[in-house]
Amino acid sequence: MIPLFKSHYSLGKSILTLKLPADKDSAGADSVFDILKENNLSRLVLVEDTMAGFLEAYNNCKQLGIKLVFGLRLVVCNEASSYEKGDCLHKIIIFARTPQGIHLLTKLYSIAFTQYEGKIDLASLKEIFTQKDLRVYIPFYDSFLHSNLTSYSKPCVANFSSFKPVFFIENNSLPFDNIIKDAVMHYCEEHDLQTLNAKSIFYKDRKDFEAYQTYKCICNRSYSGRQASLTKPNLDHCASPEFCFESYAHHEVS
Repeated sequence: MIPLFKSHYSLGKSILTLKLPADKDSAGADSVFDILKENNLSRLVLVEDTMAGFLEAYNNCKQLGIKLVFGLRLVVCNEASSYEKGDCLHKIIIFARTPQGIHLLTKLYSIAFTQYEGKIDLASLKEIFTQKDLRVYIPFYDSFLHSNLTSYSKPCVANFSSFKPVFFIENNSLPFDNIIKDAVMHYCEEHDLQTLNAKSIFYKDRKDFEAYQTYKCICNRSYSGRQASLTKPNLDHCASPEFCFESYAHHEVS
């Protein structure tokens, strides 16, 4: 099982920082690197919604002798003409396989946030994508399959024939996990695609779940029409404390 870390640079998604262990504030948030050091992990798989934290992650990994595997999670649409309508919007993770891959990720990020309001169309992705430098993965949550199964929006049909993506499978004790897993397995079998077990990690221990929810509530207060509070959080699919390293370690031991 692969631990997929996310940091506070993905605003509203994680309460983990990218501080070095020596810089940790005992009263502050946990750092990804504290977790790696405490558990003798020599590789960091970091999946972010922005490129803002890449340089800090890279420099700290280099200083600590940790291998960095960096992935950028983007919203994609089938065609550029449809992104404003919100048709078939879903998320993918693009991992850099080489130093050149990081440059390509930066280019994709720039296109997404300067031309398409944070989204990328498959044609633009195909134009920049190279199998040597990049690899496409499909997250377990927020994928087109997840959207088709858990929302009332128009069914999304995504064409990944040019990318041969790998699909992540997770189990975080949410009621629909097995439903999504069955759909992923069926889709991958039908299209001859690979799956990989993973665990999204947004905080260190299960006891940190309340702090994580509080942080998400604070961030969600800025969204028009989705005012969040501790008594009415309005947090979709945030009903499990298993998105943490403690849960990952438990599964690894088991």
